[in-house]
Amino acid sequence: MTRALPVTLHDVHDAAARLKGVAHRTPVLRSRTLDALVGARTLLKCENFQRIGAFKFRGAYNALSRLSPEQLARGVAAYSSGNHAQAVALAARELGTTAVILMPEDTPRSKVEATAGYGAEIVTYDRYTGDRVAIGEALAADRGLALIPPYEHPHVIAGQGTAALELIEEAGELDALLVPVGGGGLIAGSATAAKGLLPGIRVIGVEPEEGDDTRRSLQAGERVSIPVPRTIADGQAADIPGELTFSVNRRLVDDIVLVTDDEIRAAMRLAFERLKIVIEPSGATPLAALLAGRLDPLPPCVGVIISGGNIDVRRFAELCAA
Repeated sequence: MTRALPVTLHDVHDAAARLKGVAHRTPVLRSRTLDALVGARTLLKCENFQRIGAFKFRGAYNALSRLSPEQLARGVAAYSSGNHAQAVALAARELGTTAVILMPEDTPRSKVEATAGYGAEIVTYDRYTGDRVAIGEALAADRGLALIPPYEHPHVIAGQGTAALELIEEAGELDALLVPVGGGGLIAGSATAAKGLLPGIRVIGVEPEEGDDTRRSLQAGERVSIPVPRTIADGQAADIPGELTFSVNRRLVDDIVLVTDDEIRAAMRLAFERLKIVIEPSGATPLAALLAGRLDPLPPCVGVIISGGNIDVRRFAELCAA
């Protein structure tokens, strides 16, 4: 007997209702130049224009908004490489509570400063030697805080799925949906929304070549751990898929394709020069996959989730000049 999925299309619609008037309904961009380069009608859902500069605000606010008054009074904790950190910090501020965020020591400075700017307390750790889940759980337990993980939570997954929900509501029929994959929350929510609305759509994840834990896991039929990836796509530097997210993705995701760091840089440059938008490396991976011809056969109409644009000007210039 097939077990029910932990997140449904109803959950995504419910999250959308909670986010209405709180999260931005981000634009969907079209470009004739991009269509010609790719060879398909391409629609970009630009979550780089979301609050905190990334899709993560959707899931964080949806999860925090469901806490009891007692939990909100005690505060929340989270662990994140940057975007979820900012999202939880802002959601906490919006809901009148406090946040403590565990962040890697090598997190881009712009993300650390933005998280602190939303009022969060920051605790750091070494991502290459420390177990962020264990450290984060201990931190939350010691302080009596509600822990909001970056993807291993049904309300977080449902919130992330609202980006794909909005895209399909605006674009109509799509043949395929391309989504960046880190821990798997965005693609799990996106696949839930997309397959619920368009059963024939192909949902394709994109990972950096050095961080292909989800691709390997789907091929193996079980979660596979890899060494912590070293890639410019820091938001996708996961070493193993989430247990909850993998339970969704193994049933709803059709394929995973990989891109190199050089291909990510090329996509960032094109987005800046031709589309006039700034995308962080993790947000550029689906566009990189399209430009590099990773989809075979190429569908006539492709939706792309551009997951975020949180990168400081110095790092952006450094990567695009490489």
